Amino acid sequence: MTAPATRPPRYELHCHLDGSVRPATIADLARRQGLVLTAPVEHLAVAPPDCGSLTRYLTYIDLPLQVLQHPDALTRAARELVEDWHRDGVVHGEVRFAPQLHTRHGMTTDDAVRAVATGLAQGRAATAVRTALLLCCLRHQNPDESLAVAETALRHRDLVAGLDLAGDERLHPGTPHRPAFDLAHSADLPCTVHAGEAAGPDSMWEAIDVLGARRIGHGVRCTTDPALLHRLRRDRIALEMCPTSNVQTAAVPTLTDHPATGLLTAGLPVTISTDTRTTSDTTLEREFTRLRHSAGWTDDMEAQAQRNAADAAFRTPA
Repeated sequence: MTAPATRPPRYELHCHLDGSVRPATIADLARRQGLVLTAPVEHLAVAPPDCGSLTRYLTYIDLPLQVLQHPDALTRAARELVEDWHRDGVVHGEVRFAPQLHTRHGMTTDDAVRAVATGLAQGRAATAVRTALLLCCLRHQNPDESLAVAETALRHRDLVAGLDLAGDERLHPGTPHRPAFDLAHSADLPCTVHAGEAAGPDSMWEAIDVLGARRIGHGVRCTTDPALLHRLRRDRIALEMCPTSNVQTAAVPTLTDHPATGLLTAGLPVTISTDTRTTSDTTLEREFTRLRHSAGWTDDMEAQAQRNAADAAFRTPA
């Protein structure tokens, strides 16, 4: 494939595989697997602009998760994501997923990691996009499950570039999952944590001081805590912000009000990602276009966000 020539190089740090499967692929996988859909895929897997909450937003990932229970499906989804990144001008893309959610039909977490890694490798070979794979622990699950995910990551340290904790931090604290993150740190596996999306600054302090996060997923609620802003700026803890998703989940009211603009201007390491390309019906091109129209972003601001992302990127040792 020939790389896009008209866009600046872009970095995507926060992208969930199960929320980024092409609608046509979801429909095809469902047909092949004998699943009867109750509505068009676009109604089942694309969240409305006024979703209203993270809880409702996450329901739109149920169908893609249902069809990603076989290695070949995971490989295809990962390969196609890299192709989509390439069309979006992305030169380094990081995808995250929770392998423990893909074991309904007998696939192990190791099988799931290998399947996604195979798809990423196929995509890299076709596009030259650099990729990194992150594994997600989930806040609502037993901490022993998170420890097992971290152990899976270390068994595949040549394939896995980082560990994440995802889920609603308003309902489920991160501290019980500390053993998983301590294990990751013992192997120098970098960590990111979803925080400051459904809950306030305390969830971000917990992510940094208890779980040792080098990056924060979303982090939109940091603006009310000057000490936290100082810590983020001083330690260059990157904020993985996803404007369209943040509005859909009601983490922020509108794109005009999104804190990414002020935080970037104030020198914090803001980065921009899609979160879920299908669930939010977006691309990085759309994210930056929307920021330009709604929040006055300039070429220089986008370039700074890309430099921040390049500095914060996780890379697989291999």
